[in-house]
Amino acid sequence: MPVEFIGYIGNHNASETIARSGPIIDRDHIAAAAAIHENGGFDRVLLAFHSTSPESILVAQHVTQRTRHLKLMIAHRPGFTAPTLAARQLATLDHLSDGRIAVHIITGGNDQELAQDGDHLTKDERYARTSEYLDIVRQEWTSAKPFDYEGKFYRVTGAFSEVKPQGPDGIPIYFGGSSDAALAVAGKHADIYALWGETLAQVGETIRRVRAAAAPHGRSPRFSLSLRPILADTEEEAWAKAGRILDRAKALRAGGERLIKGNTPTHQPANEGSRRLLAAAAQGARLDKRLWTEIAALTGASGNSTSLVGTPHQVAEAMLDYYDLGVSTFLIRGFDPLEDAFHYGRDLIPRVRALVAERDNGVRHVEAAE
Repeated sequence: MPVEFIGYIGNHNASETIARSGPIIDRDHIAAAAAIHENGGFDRVLLAFHSTSPESILVAQHVTQRTRHLKLMIAHRPGFTAPTLAARQLATLDHLSDGRIAVHIITGGNDQELAQDGDHLTKDERYARTSEYLDIVRQEWTSAKPFDYEGKFYRVTGAFSEVKPQGPDGIPIYFGGSSDAALAVAGKHADIYALWGETLAQVGETIRRVRAAAAPHGRSPRFSLSLRPILADTEEEAWAKAGRILDRAKALRAGGERLIKGNTPTHQPANEGSRRLLAAAAQGARLDKRLWTEIAALTGASGNSTSLVGTPHQVAEAMLDYYDLGVSTFLIRGFDPLEDAFHYGRDLIPRVRALVAERDNGVRHVEAAE
């Protein structure tokens, strides 16, 4: 199956190891990141969302004007924009970008952050609202005539959108969330289900659960895995680089830098995804072939925070293990956002694509022989 690579464009240059400086919307950084990802062979880039951050759809529109082929995955939180309006906003941008838009639905597991935007529903209520939201969004994108919808959270009468997604497959919906309530919504709505960088056993378990949730709806979602690859010319150098990254992250946190939004290690995270990453980190700093968990342990796993560490070929081989489980999309971003994205495009992405092609060709040859 085809493999897709998603990068990350932040609003400014910052990470667990780089303190933010300059404007909150750094247009030079955004332009540089867009160029590096487009020239490096990435398929898409993620534009993130947080209750205090610049608005992701507007930043995405800016990126579409700076690129020609690069596709986008726009993080979007249901509940704050009417679903009819959100559907039209996304479909409009899909037209203006010649069909390069996807949306990543993030319902949110941090009650404190959600309260900043005035949302005080329980987590299960939020996922129920998300399901209704996506019901309406999909009807706005597909209905040839006005429709009515009545649910617990939304009621619309005579809803209709003149602007539909440009491509025949519509706008892909990526979806994240690991709780039982989240998986139920994923089974109904996700085109691509997004996981953080868990162990092979955890990923295999989640893929089975999502497929089981999707089966009653007659759906077969694809799967995306988020990782922070750490590359060097030798394995020894790569692990030494990981150690330096950890030291810098510790130093910045000790200096009071608030680099990662969400929970800190002193609080049990509310979302199931973070708890699963911390459970993996509790098993050890190095798991499976080369999964590294120490940044997740340091930060409370408040986001994409586990790494594959090694040479480009070693990391590509480790990614192929996830591919064999059913993962066909990799969201990769580095601790040095611009430099790492360049190296991923030059050294890692071509190797993974080559290994996938070899694997798929081998399977076809075996099937032909049989």
